[in-house]
Amino acid sequence: MHNSRFLFLGAAFAGLAVAAGAFGAHMLRPVLDATMLGAFETGARYQMYHALALCLLAGMAERNPTFRVAAVGWLFVIGMVLFSGSLYVLALSGIRWVGAFTPLGGAALITGWALLAWTVARRRS
Repeated sequence: MHNSRFLFLGAAFAGLAVAAGAFGAHMLRPVLDATMLGAFETGARYQMYHALALCLLAGMAERNPTFRVAAVGWLFVIGMVLFSGSLYVLALSGIRWVGAFTPLGGAALITGWALLAWTVARRRS
């Protein structure tokens, strides 16, 4: 069940990352200062990395449908929304307090990777 959901979400997030990257490169470059443009581009880059990871995770979930694999997927989704989303909002609006969500998203992404590593290590032993 999770595998098709994660594949859909990964593909959707990847497509949105491409759109965000193009928007940043073509529409925001003349509008934002270098710091805010860099924040926006970082959001798009990390979104793409984790969207692709989510697509790969869908294949893993098909072969190994465990709670841990599902948890990794949801940590990636939450992390992308909080990390990339907060960087997009910060860059586009200048609302600084939104940046408080960025490290929470980063922590979710890091936790997802750690849980994935632990899951793979446990399968091999």
